[in-house]
Formats: sequence, structure tokens, C-alpha cells
Amino acid sequence: MENQSATDAAAARHARFGKLPDRIHFHDMVEEKRATPSGAEIISYNPEGSWNHFSCLAMDLGL
Repeated sequence: MENQSATDAAAARHARFGKLPDRIHFHDMVEEKRATPSGAEIISYNPEGSWNHFSCLAMDLGL
């Protein structure tokens, strides 16, 4: 009797929810494309012009 109710419960669960969706492979989730520099990335780093941003300890600590 208990086995019949378990079978009925499993059948009801399968009728309500169906089956799990198929797995998605990693290569289907990843898109590779070439990176193109924007306007901000073309500007080069100037170490002589950026020293003044790190010369103050209070500024370094964010105070």
C-alpha cells in the first residue's frame, strides 16, 4: 500500500513539474570577440604627471 502511494506521488510530481531542462555546455555560454580600445584606453599613462595624486598621505587614506 505504501509503495503504491509513493508511485502515485512520483507520478503526480512528474506530471506537475515534468523533467529538468537539458544542461547548457560551457562553450554555449561563452562568446569570444576581439577587444577594441575605446577613446579612454588610447590615452597613455604619464607617470610624471600622476605623482601629485599620491603625494599626500591624507589623500592616499581617503581622508
